[in-house]
Amino acid sequence: MKCIHTIHIHRPIRTAVAVFALTAVPVGAVAVPAQAAPTASAAVATGCPRGWGSLPEASTFQGSGQLTNVRTGRHTCFDRIVFDVSGKPSWFRVHYVKEIGTIGEGKPIPMRGGAKLEIVLLATSYDDDGHSTYNPANYHELTNVRGYRTFRQVVDAGSFEGVTAIGVGVRARLPFRVFTITGTGNTSRIVVDVAHRW
Repeated sequence: MKCIHTIHIHRPIRTAVAVFALTAVPVGAVAVPAQAAPTASAAVATGCPRGWGSLPEASTFQGSGQLTNVRTGRHTCFDRIVFDVSGKPSWFRVHYVKEIGTIGEGKPIPMRGGAKLEIVLLATSYDDDGHSTYNPANYHELTNVRGYRTFRQVVDAGSFEGVTAIGVGVRARLPFRVFTITGTGNTSRIVVDVAHRW
């Protein structure tokens, strides 16, 4: 039986929100035309998504939940970070900033990379009883991004009053896209892809 995920793709305010239904497409898959490309470089150029930007993006809904995991992956055209959430798709804001600061204090967090991407989620890393739902071993290195073309570092900037902030050190100010995936049961994912080039 095929599994169906609903994906919400969010663009800046000037564009409408599009909702698509994808059938059995693995997370991270890049759509490539069925016809064979004559060369490897032509295949990459044809298969890489276009039209991304570097302006702030935010969702238009107010869902909330608990953050349970942060994952990253390398792809042909982009580096990806995925936030697993227990609950409905969370509200988010993704934008480039001069510094990543801790929530509440605003204390700058030193980070690697030529640009800094702040990802704010309306999803705590603890449940209603105060028990941790996401407790990484190293808050300054949430995942190992050594060898990635775009990502340089992923840090946790804190979780406070219903909001969690994550900082991503990026090689340069590169275009990105954000979308959410509603899974089976009461789970969802927020996905941020940052392209390797303009």
